[in-house]
Amino acid sequence: MYKQICIAVAGTVLLLAGCSGKSGQRVPKTADALVTTDSAGGAGGAGATTGAAAGAEGAAGESQGGGASAPAGVARVIYFDFDSSEIRPEFVSVVAAHARALARNASIRVRLEGHTDERGSPEYNIGLGERRAQAVRRALLLQGVAESQLATVSYGEERPAVTGQIEAAWAKNRRVEFVYQN
Repeated sequence: MYKQICIAVAGTVLLLAGCSGKSGQRVPKTADALVTTDSAGGAGGAGATTGAAAGAEGAAGESQGGGASAPAGVARVIYFDFDSSEIRPEFVSVVAAHARALARNASIRVRLEGHTDERGSPEYNIGLGERRAQAVRRALLLQGVAESQLATVSYGEERPAVTGQIEAAWAKNRRVEFVYQN
């Protein structure tokens, strides 16, 4: 039933959703940085689960803006399959942990940043990044987070976490980042 509701909501939002604009650039990491760490310092990979699922950027909090409000020990990056905006099962608990933290404190704000790998046109990738961010937004709303706490943006392929034209690099770039704001 939950999955059917999510699919119905996703279809409606896809019809109504617009694309966000691009902004800024940052220096991408290299493909050599594919090993990720969680906030406790343990190593993980793209298929890891809660804690070890944090990406190289999400775990270290390099661009997570203010991170003090983020739930401790919870990944701030979730990954997606190729050409998909469906939240993978191993990241459902990560989203739920963020939802609990946000629902407990209405003053916390988070920006959900959608990203894609380089495959596809820039326009398509902006739309796919938006669909990914919106999928996470919908999941948070269904778990009691207030709309006023959430913002979404899509960077498409413009802000890769790692560079390289191999599946391991592409997998790290298909993501949504939770960026907590003060």
